[in-house]
Amino acid sequence: MKILMFGRGVIATLYGWALEQAGHEIEFYVRPGRAAAYGKTIKLDLLDARRRMWGRRAVQHWPVRYREALAPDHDFDLIVLSVSHHRLTEAAAFLTPRIGKAIVLVFSNIWAEPQAAIGDLPIAQVAWAFPQAGGGFGPDGVLRGAMLPSVVFGTFGQPPTERERAVRQMFRQAGFRLQEQPDFRGWLWIHVAFNAGLHSQGVRLGSLSKLIGRAGDLREALLVNRELVPLLEARGIDLRRHRGALLPFRAPIWLTVPLLVWVLAHVPLARASMEAQVDPEAQEPREICRDVLAEARRLGVSVPRLEAAEPYFTD
Repeated sequence: MKILMFGRGVIATLYGWALEQAGHEIEFYVRPGRAAAYGKTIKLDLLDARRRMWGRRAVQHWPVRYREALAPDHDFDLIVLSVSHHRLTEAAAFLTPRIGKAIVLVFSNIWAEPQAAIGDLPIAQVAWAFPQAGGGFGPDGVLRGAMLPSVVFGTFGQPPTERERAVRQMFRQAGFRLQEQPDFRGWLWIHVAFNAGLHSQGVRLGSLSKLIGRAGDLREALLVNRELVPLLEARGIDLRRHRGALLPFRAPIWLTVPLLVWVLAHVPLARASMEAQVDPEAQEPREICRDVLAEARRLGVSVPRLEAAEPYFTD
């Protein structure tokens, strides 16, 4: 396939690299003037767990191609749209008149109604998935992170279309295992709520990486998660369909905190992903906390621990 990664963020770069390894043709769409600023290669230092449980380290300078314009008559088969959740509607509006015949894979956090968040993008040309990877660009320009062996694909109560199955097959051929979520809307909102708990403490400390080894702060993050369960229910999620995803919210704190501390200390994939998130100015963590808190207030759900962290994520 000929694939356009929308932007050169962490997720677009990680999966662009993996898909190119599988034989696909990859380009990045970036804003005018960015290609020269980025340079011709991306420096990578990754743990890739697709074929090895604890991850295979990949350190390289990856030559990449950029484009700064996108005409409607392009020949891309797939556009991977992975942006911060608060930028999704803006990015979808940009792509709508430029989609051509491509499939658009929405590949990011969503806190709004998913089909409303993508505006006028034609539903028949949209597929939905969520990455299982993380990391960050360091001050030296190196992208450090980790990629898990699976990708989560989702639908909204209907079986995948032929186009959606084609995207799934592409990821499978690239060495990824596929997980399916038939209530993808509910699963996405649970994931954002879990992130809100972690980020509420990460922004207080300066970055998510500083949560490693801090049992007290991880405990507070999990308690924020716990108070968000009524919010998820108030938004109309059938929680019975997501018992596995809700385990971190409902398991005893005395058990989950030591387990999380141990995982971040001893599991290379988890540690690498967390350690790489060092940017104290990162906007997405603040936007997640703000939007989750705003929704709790709109629905009248009490979230005192998240409110207590508000000074740290309000500009």
